Order: sequence, then C-alpha cells, then structure tokens
Amino acid sequence: MIQPVKEKIILGIDPGTTVMGYGLLRVVGTKPEMIALGVIDLRKHDNHYLKLKHIHERVLGIIDSYLPDELAIEAPFFGKNVQSMLKLGRAQGVAMAAALSRDIPITEYAPLKIKMAITGNGQASKEQVADMLQRILRIPQEGMPTFMDATDGLAAAYCHFLQMGRPTLTKGYGGWKDFISKNPDRIKK
Repeated sequence: MIQPVKEKIILGIDPGTTVMGYGLLRVVGTKPEMIALGVIDLRKHDNHYLKLKHIHERVLGIIDSYLPDELAIEAPFFGKNVQSMLKLGRAQGVAMAAALSRDIPITEYAPLKIKMAITGNGQASKEQVADMLQRILRIPQEGMPTFMDATDGLAAAYCHFLQMGRPTLTKGYGGWKDFISKNPDRIKK
C-alpha cells in the first residue's frame, strides 16, 4: 500500500522592529517549494507599541491565509545595544504569541545555525543566504524581494525543513557499559 504524501507548511520569520521578514515553504514528502515571501514594513509607525500591534495583526493575517503547520523563527542575536535587543525581543514575542494563539508549534533557530544550514558558512552575508535559497528553491529573479529580511524569514523555514528529517537522540550513551545500564531490558541472558 502506498503511503499518502504528507504535506506541511512552514512559516519562517526573521523578527525586526523596522522590517520583519517572512517566508512560507510547502513541503510535500521530502520536496520543499516556496509559496510566499515578503516583509511586514514597520517604518511608517513611530510608536513602538503600534508596531507591536501591527506585527500581531499581520502575522495573524499570514497565518490565517496560509494555515502553516509550524513556525520557525530566528532568535535575536546578542548585540551591544540593550534597548534594541529589548525591542527586537518584544517583536519576536508578539509574532510567537500570534502563532501560539493558533496552536502552531514554534522552533527557534540561532542566526548562525540558519546561515550554516543554508550556505555551510555561519558567517555568510544576507546576500549569500538569498543567493543560495534562490538556487535551491529555484526562485526566479523577479520573485526575489527587495528586502533581504524576506529571504532571512524563508531561510528560517528552510533550516527547519532540513532539521525535520534528522532524528533527535533522546538518550546519549557514554559507551557500551552506559548503554547496558540504561537499557537492562534489551540484554539477553
């Protein structure tokens, strides 16, 4: 009997307080394809709280339009400016709250991990990440966004897709003796 092909939609978000990027991947079986890419432009809002409200409304709108199964979001990296970090953390939290209100599971990825997954280089530039995604997902040049924040959001989704196929070890073993002590029921006498 042939197993039905499972479909999953992953929403990736690159949090920002000026421009927040997002990308959506549809995964059918083991094949990913980009279904949307864009930004939430927050530059017209002067008030930080109104920015947060706009982020919440737009992320909910994206969720309600595309019905993603999972959210992959870039974790804020530690900068020197504490106020910027606080604002970025709030923006990320509001996006996460929107997903949680729709019961969408969230996975957070460090920027280094995302860049490493896409390009093999944790220090890759936004342009290198965008170029690699364009090649991997066969995005036509006219489909590429003006803001790299959008491809960063897509990169978070693609990183999550790559992680999906990797089994996670629930038990680590320090050798055969350790394995035997943790699995006495598996030993034949």
